[in-house]
Amino acid sequence: MSAAAATDAPSQQLLAQLLQLVGELKNEQKDLLGKVENYQQETKSSIHAIQERMLLNSAAEAGLVPDDKALTHRTRKYKVYASDNIADSDSEVESFNSKSPRSHGVSNGSLSMSPLRGMAGTTPTGGKPGSTKNGLYNYRIVLTTYPGQVGINPIPLTWGAADPALRGPIVASRHPSSLRVRNAIGAHGGSYCVYRALAIASGDLEPSHRPDLHNTEPVVRIGPHPAWGSPDRIVSIDPFGHAVADVFAKQLADGVDVRPTIAITKAHMKLIEMEDAIKKGRLAVDGKVVVNDAGDLMVTKGAVDPVWYLPGVAQRFGVDEATLRRALFEDTGGMYPELITRPDLKVFLPPIGGLSIYIFGKPEYLSDPSKSLTVRVHDECNGSDVFGSDICTCRPYLIYGIEECVKAAQNDGVGLIVYFRKEGRALGEVTKYLVYNARKRAEGGDTAAAYFLRTENIAGVKDMRFQALMPDVLHWLGITKIDRMISMSNMKYDAIVGAGIPIHERVPIPPDMLPPDSQVEIDAKVAAGYFSHNAAPIDLEATRGRTWWATG
Repeated sequence: MSAAAATDAPSQQLLAQLLQLVGELKNEQKDLLGKVENYQQETKSSIHAIQERMLLNSAAEAGLVPDDKALTHRTRKYKVYASDNIADSDSEVESFNSKSPRSHGVSNGSLSMSPLRGMAGTTPTGGKPGSTKNGLYNYRIVLTTYPGQVGINPIPLTWGAADPALRGPIVASRHPSSLRVRNAIGAHGGSYCVYRALAIASGDLEPSHRPDLHNTEPVVRIGPHPAWGSPDRIVSIDPFGHAVADVFAKQLADGVDVRPTIAITKAHMKLIEMEDAIKKGRLAVDGKVVVNDAGDLMVTKGAVDPVWYLPGVAQRFGVDEATLRRALFEDTGGMYPELITRPDLKVFLPPIGGLSIYIFGKPEYLSDPSKSLTVRVHDECNGSDVFGSDICTCRPYLIYGIEECVKAAQNDGVGLIVYFRKEGRALGEVTKYLVYNARKRAEGGDTAAAYFLRTENIAGVKDMRFQALMPDVLHWLGITKIDRMISMSNMKYDAIVGAGIPIHERVPIPPDMLPPDSQVEIDAKVAAGYFSHNAAPIDLEATRGRTWWATG
């Protein structure tokens, strides 16, 4: 034997031993995997059996199945997937289950649930039967989707394209005809999408209902305007949201559920303050804008639901898109998982309030730089705007803005009120009323010095209206300048001017229109930088609000 052969013998023996060990490890691993799978199956079966018994017992208590069936009747399963192929029917689901692997390695987990709507052809609350023969929904629940799945083919969308054919329709509907091609996250209707779900659950609305858009087109022509073709100028409104029946007629005819997000109509506005303005000679009846002695006003009005282009919204707030998506998901209790799993979908319909516009005079004058334009951008305040609370200036300032808009229209100009649903500085009315309590119970009284502090103590921030998105509606209307801005807000002024729309004159609320208990708010805001003609220093500690028990 050569020296080289003698040297290789131990190495070959060691290699053989290693290969034997590897083989033994593989066999042990295979056995272990088998045991784990058996354990998982046994556990799943046990959980299913327990859930079935619990659900059937509950159904029996509700009178939906006989008591003697509660422990023996087999319920139908709702399968819950984090991701799966899109299917329209139970039989199609079974076909996918037998032929297609799960996307992205997500296991075929299932959760046993009782489809109570399908039991005995009734609903748990005694409402109408479900819309399918087996219940309201088929038994498969899709928690989210991913790009590239079988059956997922979003309609192309080019945000900022001036041509609607190139831009493409925004489709968020889960209607069977649109589910595979939807290119937006969320649901139509803003905050009212939840009520739509309730209507479906109660049996009052068919989930497959599609709106009949016949005769719903705008009463006046809006646009197109140059800003519609800029992906940066408008990021929170669909510029074609009012014209879907026209510009996306082909898609509608093909069965795609494209829905308007903007509606434009006409109306008479009746406010007791306008009648008073006529009696005192501040307004005149012209039969066009002010139509009679009762102060009725002719207006063109519109409603706008939010449609967010997420990259543009992120840019406005100075954050990256991933952070925005994560915050919208995490800090809303896991709202819309597709915010995380579908980075290819760039449009989001948030479940928040939208805005209204009220145009006084000719709408086409809004985009005519030769015409004088008066504007008030107003954020909702239910307590004052509707019910007349005197702790703030909201309704008086809104009324003053409307009166000034009417005067502009009667002087061959145009007026515009933009009304945003941002109750309580977008903190909500509950928070606002908590702040009122804290202010009135504060040691030393309700002072202007502590006005913003009380809000920050409760909400953590003094204002969440974030006016960064507000100018979009002005761009949508084709506005290129504002002659008179009826507002003291520095945030609104900075946002509008920063968006490239100059403001020639800022108009504060007249002192004689301040409600009795609103001086605390005004002084605090002026001290914080709000616009005012009063340059005198304000003693914030001396400005105090009325106590609850005071009568004056």
